[in-house]
Amino acid sequence: MGASGSKARGLWPFASPGPAGAAGPAGEQALARARGRCSATPFVFTRRGSMYYDEDGDLAHEFYEETIVTKNGRKRAKLRRIHKNLIPQGIVKLEHPRIHVDFPVIICEV
Repeated sequence: MGASGSKARGLWPFASPGPAGAAGPAGEQALARARGRCSATPFVFTRRGSMYYDEDGDLAHEFYEETIVTKNGRKRAKLRRIHKNLIPQGIVKLEHPRIHVDFPVIICEV
C-alpha cells in the first residue's frame, strides 16, 4: 500500500490548529500547526473527466472504427480502436460533494 500523494509531499491541509501558545516538538507537527490556519474543506466538488470527445463531438470512453477485411475471399468486419484526434473531457462538476481521499474519517455502524 502506497502513501497518498499529499501526505508524501508533506502537504496535509486537514491538520487542526493547536493552541496559540503551546510549545510542541519541532518538525512535522509544527509544520502542520502552521498550515492549519488556512482551513481547507474536506469536500471535493470537481473531478477530472475520464471520457473523450471525437471529431464529431461525440463523448465516450473509447472510440472504434469498423474496417472491412477480406480474408480467403470472405469479407469480415473488424473493429479498430481510434487513438488520434481525441480531446479530453476536462474538469467535471460532481452532483454531490465527496469527501477528500486524504481526509481521515472512520466510518462505523452502530
